[in-house]
Amino acid sequence: MPGITREEVAHLARLSRLELKDEELDHFAEQLDVIIGAVARVSDVADEDVPPTSHPLPLTNVMRADEVRPSLTPEEALSGAPAQEQQRFKVPQILGED
Repeated sequence: MPGITREEVAHLARLSRLELKDEELDHFAEQLDVIIGAVARVSDVADEDVPPTSHPLPLTNVMRADEVRPSLTPEEALSGAPAQEQQRFKVPQILGED
């Protein structure tokens, strides 16, 4: 596979609206060539008998059953609140809305 050329880098830079100097074009062409080579090597490793995965190990969600349990009453929950109104915490107004 031929390497990426500085003309291709210049074209990509124009599409991205980047202004690159001549030495940057050469530098980025070398770097992009290395990156493309690394991606190609990864593609070579994957084989027909290896299924695509998102994780190397299988994941299982562990969830408990959703069951009703005893909890605080509104009065108990609000017992330590500095202010309350209609079984809710009352806080100072910050947006200036009604």
